This record gives sequence, structure tokens and C-alpha cells, in this order.
Amino acid sequence: MSRIGRLPIAVPAGVEVKIAENNVVTVKGPKGTLEKALPVEMEIKLEDGHIVVTRPNDLKKMKSLHGLTRSLLNNMVIGVSEGYKKVLEVNGVGYKCAKQGKKLVLNLGYSHPVEMEDPEGLEAKVDGNKITVEGIDKEKVGQYAAEIRDKRRPEPYKGKGIKYADEVIRRKVGKTGKK
Repeated sequence: MSRIGRLPIAVPAGVEVKIAENNVVTVKGPKGTLEKALPVEMEIKLEDGHIVVTRPNDLKKMKSLHGLTRSLLNNMVIGVSEGYKKVLEVNGVGYKCAKQGKKLVLNLGYSHPVEMEDPEGLEAKVDGNKITVEGIDKEKVGQYAAEIRDKRRPEPYKGKGIKYADEVIRRKVGKTGKK
């Protein structure tokens, strides 16, 4: 059996889970509501404060869908109760980030400032050279953080660019002069 798939998901207080037909699951919590259509093959049951996912047979596809379905459900429950956040750092001389309403304005050494609109349901906060992306959908938070990082990826020589706060950049030695 799938080690992740067979683990039950505890539903915290204040979180409401509804399982409709075709495995359309709606999770409602203090931070908001998430709805997702999960694989129809899986059987999702709500049993005394726990969500249990079971698979119909042991085909390779079913085994992989089992763990995936459970992880997606768990991410939804955590999202509506606690929320997700990713922290990015802007490093480099003259590199700046600022917030103008719902727009994130990045000065990254290009001839123009890069403006990014916050997607619906997400919020980017700027504190000095740190950008914090917060939201209830783990997938959207990760995607938006990746798009921000993609505007100027960290380079290995001086470490300039936008990196995740917990990311380690492998540094390279620069070129040496003639002797």
C-alpha cells in the first residue's frame, strides 16, 4: 500500500469538508474556501473527524493516484486552516522591490521596472529586500513565487538576483587575471 495514501487526514476544528459526486471536494475553513476535483477512481470518505482515501485495486496508476489524492486533500485542509507562505530575498546592488497597491514593482537592473499583479487569492508583502507571498492554495503560492524568482534568477558568481529565503546558491570562483 501507499505509505502516504493510507494515512488518515485529521480535520481540525473550524474546518468543514464536503465531498460531492465525482470526487469534487470543498474544504471550508477560517482562512477561506478551496474546491478541487480529485481523481474519480479514488474513494474519499469522511469518518469521525478524519478523511480516509482508499484505492480500488493495486495497478501502478492507482497506487500513484492514491498518494497524490491524499496529499492534495491534506494541502487543502492545511491551506484553509493555517495558509501557506513563501519568502523570497532580493540580493544585488541597486536591486529593489516595492508594493504599489496590488502591484509588485521590481527594479532588477533592467532598463525598466518589472511590474507584477498579485493573482486573486494571493498577497505579496514587501519588507526591505524580502518578498513574502501568502495564500491558502499551496499550488498558487508556489507558482507565483516561482514567477517572481524567474524575473531575475540568482547567478552563481556574486549571488545577485531573487532567491528563496531557504535556498542555497552554489557559488563559483570568478576568473583570474594574467600573471
